[in-house]
Amino acid sequence: MRCLAHASLLVVLLSISALPTTPAWAESDALPDAIVVTATRIHERSLELPVSISSLSKAALREGELRINLSETLVEVPGVSAQSRQNYAQDLQLSIRGFGARSSFGTRGIRLYADGIPGTMPDGQGQFSQFDLGSASRIEVLRGPFSALYGNASGGVISIFTEDGPTGLAVEGTAEAGSLGLQRYSLKGAGDSGRFNYVIDAAHFETNGYRDHSAAERNTGNSKLRMSVGDNTTLTLIGNVIETPAVQDPLGLTSAQLAINPTLAGNNALLYNTRKSLSQEQAGAILDGILGDAEHYTVTVYDGARHTEQFQAILKSSEALATHPGGVVDLNRNFYGMDAHLTDARTLWNGPLWVTAGASLDTLAEDRRGFLNFSGNTLGVLGALRSHTDNHASDLDPYLQAEWRPTDRWHAFAGVRHNEVTITSLDEVRIGIPQSTLHYRATTPVGGLSFTLQPNLDAYASVGRGFETPTLNDLAYRSTNGSLPGLNTGLQPSSSSHYELGLKGDSGRLRADLAAFVIKTHDELAVEQNSGGRSVYENIGDTARRGAELSTEAVLNGALRAHLAYTYLHAVTEQAYTSCFGLPCLPVVIPAGHRIPAVPQNALYANLEWRPRDGHLTLAAETLGRSQIYADDRNTAAAAGYWVTNIRGTLLQDINRWTITETLRIDNLWDRRYVGSVILNDANSRFFEPEPGRGIYLLLTVLHR
Repeated sequence: MRCLAHASLLVVLLSISALPTTPAWAESDALPDAIVVTATRIHERSLELPVSISSLSKAALREGELRINLSETLVEVPGVSAQSRQNYAQDLQLSIRGFGARSSFGTRGIRLYADGIPGTMPDGQGQFSQFDLGSASRIEVLRGPFSALYGNASGGVISIFTEDGPTGLAVEGTAEAGSLGLQRYSLKGAGDSGRFNYVIDAAHFETNGYRDHSAAERNTGNSKLRMSVGDNTTLTLIGNVIETPAVQDPLGLTSAQLAINPTLAGNNALLYNTRKSLSQEQAGAILDGILGDAEHYTVTVYDGARHTEQFQAILKSSEALATHPGGVVDLNRNFYGMDAHLTDARTLWNGPLWVTAGASLDTLAEDRRGFLNFSGNTLGVLGALRSHTDNHASDLDPYLQAEWRPTDRWHAFAGVRHNEVTITSLDEVRIGIPQSTLHYRATTPVGGLSFTLQPNLDAYASVGRGFETPTLNDLAYRSTNGSLPGLNTGLQPSSSSHYELGLKGDSGRLRADLAAFVIKTHDELAVEQNSGGRSVYENIGDTARRGAELSTEAVLNGALRAHLAYTYLHAVTEQAYTSCFGLPCLPVVIPAGHRIPAVPQNALYANLEWRPRDGHLTLAAETLGRSQIYADDRNTAAAAGYWVTNIRGTLLQDINRWTITETLRIDNLWDRRYVGSVILNDANSRFFEPEPGRGIYLLLTVLHR
C-alpha cells in the first residue's frame, strides 16, 4: 500500500504542474470547486486554506449509497477510520488520525455538528444519530491543528449540512431492499416560495442483521426552514428526531467463536436478551445577519433531549454484590446551548483581513440510573433499581480567529480558544457520598501559513494545541463491578501538540491534497479494563502519531472519473505504563512502542466511475483496503487486514417532471470474511465484530418537480 501511495503521489504532483492554468475542456468536465466553511466560519475554497479539510458532495453522499451509516462515505476521506460494527445497538467505531479510536461508548475525541448545532456534549461525548444523509447537501471533515478552534475533544471536526429546497416544490420517495432483510423507505418534500425555503425528510430503516440477535429498526426525521426576517437577516429553524426501539446487541466474539461461525451472537447475548432503545428530539435556531458594510454575525441556539435504555449481559451472580450498579443502564439527557460570533472584514496593509470573535455555551444534565437485568428467575428484564446519579457538564468557551492575505501568494490564519469545562455528579442512592466536582481548563492556540507556489499549487504549514477532558462515561466507573463509588476523579485531561505540512493542487480536472503530520499527546486517556459493559479509564502518559494523508480526484475524460484516498498512520505509546488484563485485574506492564489499538497503520480507498454525458447510466467500482488493527493495548489480539470491492450500476430516466433512478449495488463482491471493528481490552477476550459477506441491494428513487 505504501508503494502504491508513493507512486500515486508522484503522478499527482507531476500532473498538477503540467496541467494548464486555464482549462481548455468544457466546464462540465471540470471538478466543482471545494467550498468549505468549517475551518474559518466563512465560505472559502479549501485550496487556499492552510488546513486539512475535505468536503463530501451531495452526489457522494447519495448516488448509489444506502444512506444508512456515515461509514458508507467517510471511507473516502483520508485520516478517517469509520467502521459500521454491524451492531446498531452501538455507534460507529469512528476516529480521525487515531483520536476517538479508544471510545467504548458513542464518539469521543471528535467534534460533531449538524447545521451548526453540536452533536458533541460539553464533556466531549458525541452521537451522530441525528445526522440525516437523505437530506444532506455535504459533509465537511476538518483534521489537524485547527480542529482545536471548536473546543474540547477536537481531534477532528465532522459537520453535516442540510440541503436547501429547490425553486417551487419537489417531492422525492426512496425504497431500498436487499440482503439480511434490509429495508429502507424515505419521503422528502422540499421547496422555495421566495421568502421561505424548506426541507422535510422522514425515513424508516430495518434489518435482520448479519449475526444472530442483531436485528434493528430505526425511524428518523429531519427538517429545515429558512426565512427572511429583514433586508439582510435570515432565520433558520432546524428540527430532527430519531427513534430506535429495542435494537438487538449481538456483543463481541472471541477468536475461537469467530473461527467457528462469525454469525454467532456473543456469550450470554441471547440469555440476557441484550438490546438498546433510543429516542432523541432536538431543535435549533440560527440567526444570520449583516451589520453595516463589514460585519457578519451568526447566533445559534439549540435544545434537545435523549433517552437511552440498554440491557447488558452481566451475570446475575455478579450483580448479587450489593455495590454493583446493575446490568441495565437508563440514561435521560437534556442538553441546550448557544454559540454567537461576529466576523469583521477589513483591510490591513492592502490585504484583506477577517477577524472572528465569538463564544459558546453548552450544558448537559444527565439522569443516570442502573437496574438489575433480571427479576426473580427471569433474565433480560428490568429489575430493581440499584444506582442513581445526577450528572451535569457545562462549558463556556470564548474564541478568536483571524485570517489575512497580505499578498496574492501569502495566506495566514491563526486562532485561539479558551476552554472551561465543569463536571459534577451526585449519588442519589448511597447517602453520605459527597458530590464530585471537577473543573478543567485549557487555552488552545493554532496558526497556519500557506504560500502559492504556482496558480494551481499551494504549500502550507500549521501548528496547534489540543485538549480533551474525560467524558462522563469515562469518569463513571472506578471499578468494573461498581464496588468503588464516585467519579474516577484521578483522571486528568489529555493535551496534544499538532504539527502539519501540506501541499494542495487544483487544476480543474485534477485535485490533490497531501498532508504530513506529527502529533504528540500527553496523559492520553485509555481503557484500563472493559468488562460487563463497564469501562474503567486511565491516563497512560505520552503517545505519538506520525502519518501522511493523500487524496486525489481526477476527471480522466468526459465520462470517467477517479478518486483515491490513502492514509499512513503510525500511532504508538512513548512511555511504558501498567494496565489491567483479565478478571480479576492482573497488572500488566505495557512497554513503550506498542501500537494504539483500533488504529490501522495503512488504509486505502479507490473509486472509478463511468458516467456518460447524457447521465442515463452510471457504473462504478470501489476498493477498500486496511491493514490489521490491534484489539488490546498489549497488542496480543488483532483483526487481520482486508481488501473489499463494491460495485454498482444506476439507470436514470427523465419523463416530463419525473426523474426515476434504479440502482443495483453489490457490496463485498468477492465474499470476503473479515473483521471490521474491535471491542477494546475486553476482559473476556470478546474483541471481534465481523462484517457480512456479499450483499446485494436494490434502490429505487422517484423525484417529482
